[in-house]
Amino acid sequence: MAPAAAAFLEKAPLERYVAPQKPSLVGMTRAELSDALGRVGVAEGQRKMRVQQLWHWIYFRGFTSFEAMTSVSKGLRALLAEHYTLDRPEVVAEQVSVDGTRKWLMRLPGDPDSKLPHEIETVYIPDTERGTLCVSSQVGCTLNCSFCHTGTQRLVRNLTAGEIVGQVLAARDRLGDWPGGTRPTDGVVPTGDRCVTNIVMMGMGEPLYNFEAVRDALLIVSDGDGIGISKRRITLSTSGVVPMIERAGAEIGCMLAISLHAVRDELRNELVPLNRKYPIKELLQACRNYPGASNAKRITFEYVMLKGVNDSIEEAKALVRLLKGIPAKINLIPFNPWPGSHYECSDWEQIEKFSQVVFDAGYASPVRTPRGRDILAACGQLKSASEKLSVRERMALRAMAMTDE
Repeated sequence: MAPAAAAFLEKAPLERYVAPQKPSLVGMTRAELSDALGRVGVAEGQRKMRVQQLWHWIYFRGFTSFEAMTSVSKGLRALLAEHYTLDRPEVVAEQVSVDGTRKWLMRLPGDPDSKLPHEIETVYIPDTERGTLCVSSQVGCTLNCSFCHTGTQRLVRNLTAGEIVGQVLAARDRLGDWPGGTRPTDGVVPTGDRCVTNIVMMGMGEPLYNFEAVRDALLIVSDGDGIGISKRRITLSTSGVVPMIERAGAEIGCMLAISLHAVRDELRNELVPLNRKYPIKELLQACRNYPGASNAKRITFEYVMLKGVNDSIEEAKALVRLLKGIPAKINLIPFNPWPGSHYECSDWEQIEKFSQVVFDAGYASPVRTPRGRDILAACGQLKSASEKLSVRERMALRAMAMTDE
């Protein structure tokens, strides 16, 4: 294992977001849409109605052209097209796993000084009756958790609310998940009315280090007049940015997941270096104070299973003691290998024993089935194409995935 003293806690953004000359309306709050309409001359008394019209076309119908918005006057459509766009991130590559998981590489505007685009990855995990979209909040990641591939890359910048919402829109575009849309015939697609039924902020980045943009984006995604995904079906995962946890509950109101992974500060300091700033005791107190937490709205504690590191029966018992009094479920995650990692996944027999201890204590303890390993789409494997793996690394990862089922 890498020595804890060698790790640093938080990375600083290396580049900046530069707004395009014609901004996209995607990701604007209702108040911001009203201001945008005001800038093109719409009278204040008409803005509320116009905002509702735009909201419907953008978020309920998924339109990408002002010209198609038939309930909006022709003159206003022309004005909007002159000053704004409905752009979302550009999908530049798609990979479909043998298990139906889809991973999209999405391209965003870059810093003009670097002359390079910014890239993120968004993952869609389908089942027969539901589909979960794993959304990114940063280009790169603020943190450097030692078991996470995404944490090995630099932090380029935070995403805007529009770029976060835009991932949802782009995914629904690709899946034909709008009224009258055509669904793909390859891979797995849910049988219900919707392809995207759940959102998890578990992609690239630490969401609570980009709080305002994440908040605004998730409130748009959950708005009943548009995309309308219930807050009970939206989960924000954090490595433990303690001061922002209560705000997330109060201002977003979604489900909360904590990347815990250890029961002792000494070990968590190494696995999740942010623990040195916000140790386990402080983190769990913030969870106890999370607004709305109840048996009907339990906090998920994510625990990656690392062979010989955190998977002993003693640690399972300590985990149960730690979470006493918190309405919780414990999500056990078999470690997803990536080239260069110095950890191994716990043996399946040991995972089952660990799970049984947790279950016997009265906690739900599902073991997350690894999805998308063959396309680097599994938990902890995301890494933007701006930091491409070599052919040898990809071959090594595939070999590990093939032998670890």
